[in-house]
Amino acid sequence: MKIGYWLAAAVAAACCAPLSYALSFSRAKSITRSNFIQSTASAIFFSDIVASSPACAADKDKMQQNPRYIENEVQMKYGDDSKGNPRTRGVLVRRFTGDSTPYSFKTSPVSLVKEWPESPPFTQKDFFRADEGDDENFYTLPRLVYHIDEPAVASLTQYYRANIKPGSSILDICSSWVSHYPLEFKDNMKRISATGMNPLELMANDQLTDYEARNLNINPALPYEDNSFDVVTCVVSIDYLIKPIESLKEVHRVLKPGGKVIISQSNRCFSSKAISMWLNMNDRQHLELINGYLQYAGFGKAKAYDITASVPGELMLRASNIGSRDTHMHMYKTCMHNSEGPVQNKSSCSIDFKHLCS
Repeated sequence: MKIGYWLAAAVAAACCAPLSYALSFSRAKSITRSNFIQSTASAIFFSDIVASSPACAADKDKMQQNPRYIENEVQMKYGDDSKGNPRTRGVLVRRFTGDSTPYSFKTSPVSLVKEWPESPPFTQKDFFRADEGDDENFYTLPRLVYHIDEPAVASLTQYYRANIKPGSSILDICSSWVSHYPLEFKDNMKRISATGMNPLELMANDQLTDYEARNLNINPALPYEDNSFDVVTCVVSIDYLIKPIESLKEVHRVLKPGGKVIISQSNRCFSSKAISMWLNMNDRQHLELINGYLQYAGFGKAKAYDITASVPGELMLRASNIGSRDTHMHMYKTCMHNSEGPVQNKSSCSIDFKHLCS
């Protein structure tokens, strides 16, 4: 099975031999992998261990600056009481940087043809979920893992690099321990804010300047002033929102004139938490649905792009049905929209929207 991803991205040249997938990591110190114990965590700590991966000899210096992977030790502190606590439990996590990979990237437009009626046609049943339990309980335990594969992460990272200007103020909604931004964004962006379900995951996201835990299914209001951000991003999460139009209206509100929203989506999900309407649609219909959400939120019609990364040797692996990597298709849904209306003058999109003033 392949992961489906849609989004606009720039072409990036591969720097290594096509089949150099094996990796070796050297570590500055010995790390014990502790079992991750579910408990009431009160703090999280993380420290860099090593960033070492294979590269072409000519690109050695660049590789040191932009490693393919970064490994961190993340420790959870919990149980602060009078009986000898707090205690800590740690886990070693690997972060994909999106750089120094053998993948290449291209942008292919996808036509959006559905005409949406003036009023939203959705019913309450469309937003029903198999698991209607408390979302905050579902996300209580931090998931320091990826829900998309490395080529998908890399394609999104390269897209961000090509389409978000230095000095921008960025908001990542439905965020987690990674935002998939290029490494340099931490230094060359004015601000990177985030909202997400799990405060411990947000705390571990070292690219953020500030964050606030927020359950948009309970309260779609974003805790920011009008016209605060140049770019809003949302990665593989819109299928879980039961109030997507209200949430995107908030995105519209906090975007500055001339800003854009980048919404990426895969064909993977927690099926128990995704809305029923989403589960009954194919990938193409998901794009049309996101475009509809955006229009009802005050944005104009969007454009979509397939930015699937090309993986060396992937066709051979698929033909023989073997291979150690998770050979999922990585596509992102992206929309770019320019609105020329005198009233609805902000843009949005199923991935990349420009928001303009008349």
